[in-house]
Amino acid sequence: MTLLPAGVKVHLAFGYIDMRKGINGLAMLVQGVLRQDPFSGHLFVFRGRKANLIKIVFWDSTGLCLFTKRLEHGVFLWPSNVDPGGTLMLNSARRLARTRAAVATGCGGMIAAAD
Repeated sequence: MTLLPAGVKVHLAFGYIDMRKGINGLAMLVQGVLRQDPFSGHLFVFRGRKANLIKIVFWDSTGLCLFTKRLEHGVFLWPSNVDPGGTLMLNSARRLARTRAAVATGCGGMIAAAD
């Protein structure tokens, strides 16, 4: 079962983000740094320096949404072989594999790891 509509891409933003940024600041990063359109309907995932907090920006055709997830224990794993300011786009096969791995390790489906 997937919660994302077909064709939605997930972009992991690399580097550390100031997690005090709100929806407008993150949308500006999507445009200015990632060179993507925040109104595309794709998900843009940002991680803070402590790696226990992520924020996701998403356009749902009625407005921008901001989702936040904080782990009480552990961290979100992030690929380390990409330059800051870049993104890694996850396709549905990668998302499914990540979700299964996260559920198996008790991370609740919110994890990204290097290939």
